[in-house]
Amino acid sequence: MAIAGFEQRFAETNGLRLSVHRAGVGDPLILLHGYPQNHMAWEKVAPAFAEHFDVIVPDLRGYGDSDAPADDPHHHAYSKREMARDIVGLMDALGIGRAHLLGHDRGARVSYRLALDHPERVARLGIVEVVPTGDFWAAWTAELALKAYHWTFLAQPAPLPERMILSDGAGYLDWTLASWTKARDLSAFSQAALASYRAQASDPARVAAMCGDYRAGAGIDRQLDEADRRAGRRIAAPLHFIWAEAGFPARSGDPLSCWKAWAQEVTGAMIPGVGHFAMDEAPDAVIAEFLPHFRGA
Repeated sequence: MAIAGFEQRFAETNGLRLSVHRAGVGDPLILLHGYPQNHMAWEKVAPAFAEHFDVIVPDLRGYGDSDAPADDPHHHAYSKREMARDIVGLMDALGIGRAHLLGHDRGARVSYRLALDHPERVARLGIVEVVPTGDFWAAWTAELALKAYHWTFLAQPAPLPERMILSDGAGYLDWTLASWTKARDLSAFSQAALASYRAQASDPARVAAMCGDYRAGAGIDRQLDEADRRAGRRIAAPLHFIWAEAGFPARSGDPLSCWKAWAQEVTGAMIPGVGHFAMDEAPDAVIAEFLPHFRGA
């Protein structure tokens, strides 16, 4: 499934093959999707960004058409540090020294990890609908635990969540997407996007990879965040953050203050009337928030 006007290609990076969709000219802008989506998460906003930037939309490892390597006992294979290395390797393969990054959900976690580990490679950073991993775990209340139950469910040891999801992958996918939108239905998603997500949720290798992603989030990713906090490391790139009125960060306290503790220059805004999938539910608002940021206004 391709984004309109974008060309798909494959790139070898960090020992695996990533699927990449690309269009536009100008400064490079890399868009990183989240769970349970793939590159199609950006289909409503990527063409508008491509009018101003060289837009590069990879499928993260384990998602879409990218390779889904086997996990390891400590889940380093799906740590955001390793996923960030994938993107740095992709930049090297494409001859890109420095780029803007915009990430949603898991892709936002890869983005801020890349900005911490490889600050020289990030010009400006955009974050959609997450607070840092350690902060999110620390903010859990009964209400948030019920809303974000997938954080603990997907992190359970293999093969429990995999077997449960694969018993009805498409049904689980549809329920998850709908339950995280403001309207609590699938109306925000195109049929092409839904088809690609349903296929992904019915593929044993990709379901295992997505569980590995969350197992890393419960362990190594949280540990890396805590180590950075103790060391006083901060994101150097200017950071713009948006969160949804009915999304996850809104239930975690003061999400903008979380990011101000992690980055040197932070701006942000709450998007009213939407759930977790801002690019699908309010694409014009996402474009309006990030286009000036990445153009340096």
